[in-house]
Amino acid sequence: MSDPASADLAVVIVNFNTGPWLDRCLASLERHRGGVALDVLVIDNASIDDSQDAARSHPGVRLIENPTNRYLSPAWNQGARETKAPFLLFLNPDTEWWSGTLADLLAVAVGDPQAGIVGPTIRDPDGTLYASGRRFPSVVEGAGHAFVSPFTRNNPFTRRYEMEGWDRTTPRTVDWVSGACMLFPRAAFDEVGGFDEGFPLYAEELDIASRLAAAGWHVRYTPAAEVLHQVGVSTTPGGRRPHRLVVMHAHSIYRYYRIHRAAGWRRLTLPFARAALRVQAELAWAWRGVRR
Repeated sequence: MSDPASADLAVVIVNFNTGPWLDRCLASLERHRGGVALDVLVIDNASIDDSQDAARSHPGVRLIENPTNRYLSPAWNQGARETKAPFLLFLNPDTEWWSGTLADLLAVAVGDPQAGIVGPTIRDPDGTLYASGRRFPSVVEGAGHAFVSPFTRNNPFTRRYEMEGWDRTTPRTVDWVSGACMLFPRAAFDEVGGFDEGFPLYAEELDIASRLAAAGWHVRYTPAAEVLHQVGVSTTPGGRRPHRLVVMHAHSIYRYYRIHRAAGWRRLTLPFARAALRVQAELAWAWRGVRR
């Protein structure tokens, strides 16, 4: 792809058992590079399906193989330390660049110096728009969304949280965007200390967007580029998320609430929030098992 020392953009991909998706992701980067000098780095978290061979098959792609699964945030930080480019793109391996180029996405970041994160349009593999670009949820919205959305997303809490009524064909400043594809100026990323590794797999994008907002940056959504995302290739083998990851998700959401949403009198709600999130996780896990 490019010499890491002269790259305009570093792309960090954390891989864990993504099969052919990683190969498609890397091929799409080359097709949609748009002339940008890239440093593409794959951090493999001890995959056992040989998917890391895809990185070896693409000239110029660097591969670091971790002996154990470090999860997402620690491996993303690891990748950031191994790169030097002034902009960082954190990309899931189960994505495929679909429309627009890396140059188009980078141009949005360059043109908006206060944008701490820029995120593109995200689509499901069938072309359906994914609701990337959301509000930070209020306590009521967060609780309602957590309990109701696993059963139906047609509810007022989820509709407000996901900014219903905006068709996502126009650029907009939002609170946060999907972690499947996030572009950072390195200056913003470094200012807030990168990803909080206390969020190893979930809520890391919410947390870093919150810390960037507190530091005076904002988040920009743009339709200048579109990415397809097959959600959960690494985390939902067989179509159902393992129970330990369900528990991890509940813990991460609780930690986010404790750090960013439980100031003042809301500290009193922490024991109830912890218990409620765990109950919600168990109910959602059981419900999805029944529906298989």
